[in-house]
Amino acid sequence: MSAAEEDAGPDAGQAQEYAGELGGFVLARSAVDRVSARRGDSEWLTAAWADPRTRVLVLDEARALVRFGDKDAGLVLVGPGEAPEGLNFLLGVGDDGVTYFGVLGPPGWLDGHPPGPEAAPAPAGPEQQTVSEQAWLHRQEPGVRPAGLREAAALLGDRDAGLFTEAVALANWHVSHTHCPRDGTPTVPIAAGHARRCPTDGSEHFPRIDPAVIMLVTDPDDRCLLAHNSRWPERRVSVLAGFVEPGESAEQAVAREVAEETSIVVSQVRYAGSQPWPMPQSLMLGFSAVASGPLDVQVDGEEIGSARWFSRDELRAALAAREVLLPPPVSIAHRLIESWYGEELPGVW
Repeated sequence: MSAAEEDAGPDAGQAQEYAGELGGFVLARSAVDRVSARRGDSEWLTAAWADPRTRVLVLDEARALVRFGDKDAGLVLVGPGEAPEGLNFLLGVGDDGVTYFGVLGPPGWLDGHPPGPEAAPAPAGPEQQTVSEQAWLHRQEPGVRPAGLREAAALLGDRDAGLFTEAVALANWHVSHTHCPRDGTPTVPIAAGHARRCPTDGSEHFPRIDPAVIMLVTDPDDRCLLAHNSRWPERRVSVLAGFVEPGESAEQAVAREVAEETSIVVSQVRYAGSQPWPMPQSLMLGFSAVASGPLDVQVDGEEIGSARWFSRDELRAALAAREVLLPPPVSIAHRLIESWYGEELPGVW
């Protein structure tokens, strides 16, 4: 049995749940300890990388190899010897003592190809194969292909969803923050890939996270406000969202964004829960709010192309007629709408 096959089974350990009022968000799951105290322990990190039980998640432009089944999916994790060269970062340790790393592989590595033009993979053991040969062999397994978080996360178990989300967040930060913001010097990774240091002035820089609010707005008749962003595909609707501005609380951002985008004034702003959205670097803070003034919707016409109130019956009819499409289950928006709807959402995403 290959290392990849060994990792295709059920998740080890129990998911860590720190839910808000709502909870159940696809990307807010984990089943490993991030062991932050180990990030500066070079001796431990070296030993962990040399441990044959260690598993590595290889990323290529925010994608990973995923084995898709009929109703679920699992990450294809490899041993350190199978991983390509590249920036690596510690992801955590499972309840069974297995250590997990992420590696930012070279572009195209996940797409795998035979080692030569029309060459078949060598019949050697894994220790004698090159990483390109091993990548090609993984791609020959049934149902295995590169995929991103949007496609795979809802099908993954708690362990794999947490590993994938953390790895993508770290990889995106490393790719976009390569130089010191003070003097422009190229920085070097430290703390097992969880920080970078400027060799010129010694300053340390940590992963950037942009807080964004996303809110389910209802009216006194318990209708839900859904909007169409001008950049989205036709018929796509969702709840409102926006970034928190400097000097602003999350609750203030909810009220401001709703008013700016639809002219609706809200009150009773309540926190529902959060989940990371590392595409590229957001933390989505979910809220509910109730319209407290006139209900006439007036969109800005630029970011928001249209918006309207839906009763549950109206939304059900619009989905059945394919007049609207809702956000996919991986998003916090889907969960917010579903909580208001009261049951599993019908339709396609």
